[in-house]
Amino acid sequence: MEMIGSWVEALAAASGLKPWALSVFLVVLTALLIDYIQRRVLKRVGGFVSKTENLWDDAIFYAAVRPLTFLIWLVGITLASQLIPAREEGGLLDTELITRVRQVGILYAIAWMAISIIKNIENNIVEKARREGRVVDQTTVHALGRVVRITIAVTALLVALDTLGFNVAGLLAAGGIGGLAIGLAAKDLLANFFGGVTVFIDRPFSIGDWILLNEKGIEGVVEDIGWRQTTIRKFDKRPVYVPNAVFTTASVENPSRMTNRRIYETIGLRYDDIGRMKAITDAVRDMLVGHPEIDEQQTLMVQFNAFAESSVDFFIYCMTHTVVWQRYHEVKQDVLLKIADIVAQHGATIAYPTRTLKMDVIPEFAGLGDASIGAENKE
Repeated sequence: MEMIGSWVEALAAASGLKPWALSVFLVVLTALLIDYIQRRVLKRVGGFVSKTENLWDDAIFYAAVRPLTFLIWLVGITLASQLIPAREEGGLLDTELITRVRQVGILYAIAWMAISIIKNIENNIVEKARREGRVVDQTTVHALGRVVRITIAVTALLVALDTLGFNVAGLLAAGGIGGLAIGLAAKDLLANFFGGVTVFIDRPFSIGDWILLNEKGIEGVVEDIGWRQTTIRKFDKRPVYVPNAVFTTASVENPSRMTNRRIYETIGLRYDDIGRMKAITDAVRDMLVGHPEIDEQQTLMVQFNAFAESSVDFFIYCMTHTVVWQRYHEVKQDVLLKIADIVAQHGATIAYPTRTLKMDVIPEFAGLGDASIGAENKE
C-alpha cells in the first residue's frame, strides 16, 4: 500500500493533480474496468448456461447479473468517496457513514439476488412441469415463493436499519403498540390478506381453474391469486377483481375438478307408441353401455318416467368420460341422434305438444239439428 501511495503521489506531482483527485480517478477507472471484464465474462458464461437443459443454473446466473454490476459500482463509488476531503474540517468525509452505506448496499444486492433466484425458481418449476407434461399446482408454487421473498425482504430491511444505527427492538415494540390501531383502520385489507391465506392453505381453486361464485354471479377462469384480490377472467374476456375476503364466506363451485360430465335428458313418445316403450328403453340402454364415450362405471339409467299431457316420457341419465365442455357437447349430440334413430327403428315417433278434441252427441238432441234445418228449408 505504501508503494502504491508513493507511486500515486509521484504521478500526481508529475501531472499537477492533487493526490486525492488522482486516487479517485484510479478507483473509478478500476471499477469501470472490472465491470467491463465481468460483463464480457458473463456474456460468454450466459451463452453456455442457456444451452444446458438444467434450469437451476439459469435461475442463479440470470439473478446474479444485475446485482453484481450494482455491487461493483457501489464498492467503487464508496471507496472513491472516502478519498475526497471534506471542506469543513480539512479532512476526509465521514468514513463511518460511507462504510455503513456500503454495508447496506451490499446487503441490498444480496437480497436482490436472493429474491430474483426465488422468482426464477418459481418460473422454472412451472416451465419444467409444462415441458414434461406434468400438472403442477401453480397457486402453491407462487404462494410459497411470495412467502420466501417477503421473508427475505423483511429480514434485509431489519438488518439494514440495525446497520444504520436504528434501534430495531424499539421499532418492533412501537410497531406492536401501533399494530392495533393499524389493524382497526385497515380491517378490510387484513380481511383480504387472511382470505388470500385461506385460499393458499385450503386450495379450493388454482390458477387456470374455471370457478363459479353463485352468490356473486361471477363465473370465469382464475388468472391470478394475489394477497389482496383474485383476478377472474369471465368468458366474455372481461376481468373481474374479487377481494379475497369474499372466499371466506361465499361458496365456490369448481367445475374444473369434475371427474365426469352428466347427460340428463327426458324424451317423450306418443301415447300411441306406449307399447314400444320397453323395447326402446332397452335398446337405448344397450347403446349407452356400448358407447365408447360413456362411463359405464358411473350411474347409468334409462327408465319410463311419466305419463305427461302430450307424451309418455322416459329419461336417460349417464356420465361422459370427457370433462372438456366442447367435447362433452359433441358426445351429447351423438347420443341424442342415436336415440332418435332407435325410436325411428322401432316405428315410434318423438312426441310434441298436441291436443285432441273429442265431441260426443247427446241422445236427447241427436236429431234436433237436422229437424231444425228441415224446417228452415220449408219456409
